[in-house]
Amino acid sequence: MTRKDRQTAGLLEGICHFRDISRTTGAFRTLVLTVTTTYSIGTTVAMLPVRRATRATELARGEGCDLSPCRPYGSRRQCSSVLRKAMPEPQDGELKIRVKACGLNFIDLMVRQGNIDNPPKTPLVPGFECSGIVEALGDSVKGYEIGDRVMAFVNYNAWAEVVCTPVEFVYKIPDDMSFSEAAAFPMNFVTAYMMLFEVANLREGMSVLVHSAGGGVGQAVAQLCSTVPNVTVFGTASTFKHEAIKGSMTHLFDRNADYVQEVKRISAEGVDIVLDCLCGDNTGKGLSLLKPLGTYILYGSSNMVTGETKSFFSFAKSWWQVEKVNPIKLYEENKVIAGFSLLNLLFKQGRAGLIRGVVDKLTELYNQKKIKPVVDSLWALEEVKEAMQRIHDRGNIGKLILDVEKTPTPLMANDSTETSEAGEEEEDHEGDSENKERMPFIQ
Repeated sequence: MTRKDRQTAGLLEGICHFRDISRTTGAFRTLVLTVTTTYSIGTTVAMLPVRRATRATELARGEGCDLSPCRPYGSRRQCSSVLRKAMPEPQDGELKIRVKACGLNFIDLMVRQGNIDNPPKTPLVPGFECSGIVEALGDSVKGYEIGDRVMAFVNYNAWAEVVCTPVEFVYKIPDDMSFSEAAAFPMNFVTAYMMLFEVANLREGMSVLVHSAGGGVGQAVAQLCSTVPNVTVFGTASTFKHEAIKGSMTHLFDRNADYVQEVKRISAEGVDIVLDCLCGDNTGKGLSLLKPLGTYILYGSSNMVTGETKSFFSFAKSWWQVEKVNPIKLYEENKVIAGFSLLNLLFKQGRAGLIRGVVDKLTELYNQKKIKPVVDSLWALEEVKEAMQRIHDRGNIGKLILDVEKTPTPLMANDSTETSEAGEEEEDHEGDSENKERMPFIQ
């Protein structure tokens, strides 16, 4: 196995294919991650599975599943499986949802690579948001009926045909919103709204710098900023995305350029708000761009995901490049630094009521046609590996959606899961137009 083969397997291993088991009574399809990640150190790749393949096999057989053949990987063997799980029933305070579409976020890629604190044990079903139709109600559930069209947050388990989740994480879909749009709505727009209005207190005449402007959150930020008069939006993105998103930004810069100097050339004082999903050396740059009383918000660390596997060197580099924050300096310069994690706010810190109020405001903005989710592309469940490759390559403009009812699209002859050498920055090839052609955008 060549080095590139090992790296490609490292990105995709552990993600199973789905098969049609609709003829099985009382069964439903679900994507299962059986192992988490590999670590890459230089040219040496060492497997660090959470569970050995034999254990995964035992667990899968216990659920009555069909196993794909284990594939060799160096001195270890890994196993992917398709689980035939018993149909879940809602508990007290829960709804059962027949899923129509699922959102794919960068956090899902980080979960697969193990780049999060306290990752759950495998095997697990990934995914944090979905949309669909209410199929059953648990005891004490009020305000919903069977047949309601809904979108929901799920604490894992969203990538399945059926999910059960507490009612406090479920929201009705506007009549003219599609299931694909609904799956692209909660995570991106709630994150953008909370950062802009709850944390940074965006007001008329302010300025915002957002990284990854072509992504789902970046586009949501741009749309929400347009609802406030005279807000200047600076964005960074790969050059091949500029033509598609230039209308949503006041000023747009190449992510590889010296955007600090570009921003200061236009606004000598800097900006009022910096929204950073990259981390690393961008933290120091963001703080240096803040005006007095400005707010820097970190809501991700995508710079840790560079190669196809979890890289110790990428993690160490990103950590080392983060500027050490001096509270006295913040005090003297009148600057604010903050962090935001929507999933922690929902599932660990009990702020579901606050989020529901935000979703209500966002739904009203959608009904007023002031905001609209940007869907990059739709993927069948069987295409989840290719979809994760696209988001890994930063090739998307807007949100990637797993469509439960979509038929897989045959791959073109030049399609491939091969990517850059492990540990190299994607920015070296992001401008290549081939990245845009992996899967047609939704028109």
